Amino acid sequence: MEDRLDPVLDDARAVEVSAILDGERARRNEQRLHASVAERAAGLATPVLTRSSVFQSFLIGGFEGSTHRRRDGRRLDLIAATQHDEHARADYAALARHGVRTVRDGLRWHLIETSPGRYDWSSFLPMLHAARETGTQVIWDLCHWGWPDDIDIWSPAFVDRFGAFATAAARLVKSETDAVPFYTPVNEISFWAWGGGSLGYINPMAEGRGHELKEVLVRAAIAGIDGVRASDPTARIVSAEPAIHVSPRSADPYDVQAADQYTASQFEALDFLSGRSHPELGGRPEYLDIIGLNYYLHNQWIDGDLPLALDHPDFRPLREILAEVHARYARPVFLAETGIEGDLRADWLRVIATEVAAAQQAGAQVEGICLYPVTDYPGWDDERHCPTGLLGYPDGMGIRPVYEPLAAEMAEHDAKLMRTPQTGLMRGR
Repeated sequence: MEDRLDPVLDDARAVEVSAILDGERARRNEQRLHASVAERAAGLATPVLTRSSVFQSFLIGGFEGSTHRRRDGRRLDLIAATQHDEHARADYAALARHGVRTVRDGLRWHLIETSPGRYDWSSFLPMLHAARETGTQVIWDLCHWGWPDDIDIWSPAFVDRFGAFATAAARLVKSETDAVPFYTPVNEISFWAWGGGSLGYINPMAEGRGHELKEVLVRAAIAGIDGVRASDPTARIVSAEPAIHVSPRSADPYDVQAADQYTASQFEALDFLSGRSHPELGGRPEYLDIIGLNYYLHNQWIDGDLPLALDHPDFRPLREILAEVHARYARPVFLAETGIEGDLRADWLRVIATEVAAAQQAGAQVEGICLYPVTDYPGWDDERHCPTGLLGYPDGMGIRPVYEPLAAEMAEHDAKLMRTPQTGLMRGR
């Protein structure tokens, strides 16, 4: 069976997904999903996690940095919408008070490259300086689904311009700090290819071109990695991709094969980058260094149907997914995004941390958990307040309220963190 998901089937599934997002059945299933989290968390003790050998803190804070355009043409800028650009220093300091010394954050390419090859770093330098002044280790997203308006993403110029931008960004960071830098060149290639190339949900708002867009984004990521390493050979590269599991809609062999194929599609971007598949794109093993997996409540579902609750018989334990990715690529892994909206934030962390601890105990090198987003944020489509973070919206003084149940849960994990880091592969180069 081919590893790659059939593009035609991918586009058909995109239609199916859009048809089941709303309605009474979906609402009831959402209630069941949340109930299963609360029920699972209630029976769990605080797990013992092993300290990271890669990051300054095992718990990581992720700042929402999406810069894509919606279907209506409006460009989002979540760093500005959450006022993180104004309060970066205070935000980093606030996280440090909760033991979080590593964060995910981002550059906004569309603001920086004002014309071809001309860079205005004024939107980035205050954040870079804030990280340096607070001793915060940052994994910098270089492209979080947005790019300058004058570039056609389907043209070779997109790859070339992004490579040049990544080179310039890494050179600037090297000139400003002595710390080893971390970069995610292109965030979530798989989701972007699906949402922007198959579903027409985000830019470039294409349909039926998901695989084509994935290849473009892989080429861009490779150009970005080459540019970063040309400027700073010490730089670490983080690939962040969704982790999923798809259960078959029936026991029919075709449906089983289709679900397996869809699940396997999560590896495409990493396989392309590493040269395991489609070597004509230029991938090589050294392009994989640290692998981040993005995992949420809705990342497991029945093919063509609704998400699976934690107590569903077809639900796959996260520990198995983490172990599979670590074994497949022999690289350090971490959860690059995870979180939940509402009152279950502490419960969700308990469930996730328990799975991570089990994966570590089974031998997988899991290096951290990134709470994402670590601040509340306005919804992409309707700008509603999404209460997902440890930190809420800032007041007039830039002070963000703390969601105390999650803070208490984080403190419990920090108190039980094993002080001896894992041993294993440190670098994929």
